[in-house]
Amino acid sequence: MVLVLTFLGLVVVAGASAPQALFNFNDKFYFLKQQAVWAGIGILLFFVTSKIKYTFWEKLATPLFFTVLALLVIVLIPGLSYKALGARRWIDLGFFSFQPSEVIKLALAIYFAKLAKGLKTPISYFLPLGVVVGLIMLQPDLGTTLIVSVIALSQIFVSGINIFHFLGALIVGALGTAGLILISPYRKDRVLTFFEATADPLGKGYHIRQILLALGSGGIFGVGVGASRQKYLFLPEAATDSIFAIIAEELGFIGSVVLIFLFAFFLYKGFRIARGAPDRFSQALAFGITVWVGGQASLNIASMVALTPLTGIPLPFFSYGGSSLVMVLTACGILLNISSYETKKIASRR
Repeated sequence: MVLVLTFLGLVVVAGASAPQALFNFNDKFYFLKQQAVWAGIGILLFFVTSKIKYTFWEKLATPLFFTVLALLVIVLIPGLSYKALGARRWIDLGFFSFQPSEVIKLALAIYFAKLAKGLKTPISYFLPLGVVVGLIMLQPDLGTTLIVSVIALSQIFVSGINIFHFLGALIVGALGTAGLILISPYRKDRVLTFFEATADPLGKGYHIRQILLALGSGGIFGVGVGASRQKYLFLPEAATDSIFAIIAEELGFIGSVVLIFLFAFFLYKGFRIARGAPDRFSQALAFGITVWVGGQASLNIASMVALTPLTGIPLPFFSYGGSSLVMVLTACGILLNISSYETKKIASRR
């Protein structure tokens, strides 16, 4: 299923990115070529991590977490990173660039799984989470902050922490998110636009209006594969954050439901792996990875159908972007490895 989702993602990127690639680089396959390279690297890591026993990541959890934490600090230093679309999220190594905020999702899931095994105190969870959230918000990136928080809180929940501590963290998180929205004019505008989408159709409401036009144009069966009109530079971020709108336009309601079903099936399989995992570490790690992919897909699609404000996070497997695709495939390899040990465990019982 992971390989199918990756292949479908390449097909969608090929069509959605063609007009922008032709306009900017005079090569309609420019973005597809880059995505194909990252998909190849990701699939290679998927198979490699699927063969590495999951206990290896428990030993690596602490140094990996603090290394990526250092990268989140480096990304804030001008000269060592660069800005794009008003945010400082990328470290440029010359021959390629990457987002530490994508790497921290896996590093945090592994680190919190190790904490869950050790049955640590609440402060052991909330202190590192607060540091990570703070560094990501300095970029700034509210969407990634929400996903990282969802991953961490889901693992804290399954670790068996006191329910009152957990509920307290949820309340603090909700109040903190509301505060971050209110103090940032950009984020505040996004929320206000969500409630008044038609108030400024050529300004603040342009993005969501073009998304809804794409969804409406798709109808039940879609306009046909490759026949999207919104991708011709009408819809912002057509190949990245808004790629679900292109899918909905070309494949319609039926195709969109099939895609949602694929993600739902991924969640079902992931939670089954977590439930049958051989120990607490693998259980918490499998749960965190599953929530990561499912939560990110849910938040992206919810923002595309105007159930939530636009968040600017990628759709796993489908959105153009090397860091996101490589890290999701690497995490899925770890999930596959955990499932293989559960299979052996069941077989031995029989």
